[in-house]
Amino acid sequence: MTPSRTDADDLGRRRFLTTVALGGATIVGATSLGAVDADAAFAAPLVPLDPAVPRGAFVEGRILRTDGGVLDVAGSHGERARVRLTGATSVWKAGVATAAEIEAGDGLYARGVPMPDGTVAADAVWVNIVNLYATVRGIDKDRLHLAHGTHRIVGRLLPATTSASYPGTAPTSDLSRLRVGDAAQVLGAWRPADGAVDIVRVSVGPPP
Repeated sequence: MTPSRTDADDLGRRRFLTTVALGGATIVGATSLGAVDADAAFAAPLVPLDPAVPRGAFVEGRILRTDGGVLDVAGSHGERARVRLTGATSVWKAGVATAAEIEAGDGLYARGVPMPDGTVAADAVWVNIVNLYATVRGIDKDRLHLAHGTHRIVGRLLPATTSASYPGTAPTSDLSRLRVGDAAQVLGAWRPADGAVDIVRVSVGPPP
């Protein structure tokens, strides 16, 4: 029996959080001492400069609800966690964002310090972050059509944000060299409402 479009869409969205988000990479603590951006999330793990600061905890999953600066998170493997946002928490959501922009239904990756009450006080939170390798199947003025395995993904181009990186060159806002058939790494933010991805960076080239 062929699954309905709704069932397929729901499954595809869930797999974004469990299989293509982060692409198996390890998110690390781009703390308040450094920038929170898509590149920082995939950098080599950082060791705290202060030996009194613990290495921290890592939380991933889907936000069930927000309550007074505490996020109730359902993990990919059935676990639950509560992430506390503070005045020092850095938030990324397709760019530097605020805690007010985090919504129930968003996917979350967070790094922070375990607290006695069982919460994790977050120093950095990445919301809906996606890191995937895909093939460009179509190019429109405001979007890319991508294939990731058997999944078809719409990548939305953000005029003031999206950049491209071509082999041997620095990131640029010039997307004119993208071609149908290109293999590319896509960093961006998943859109829970429609399953599309807001593209922050598209880097042409096969996986390393």
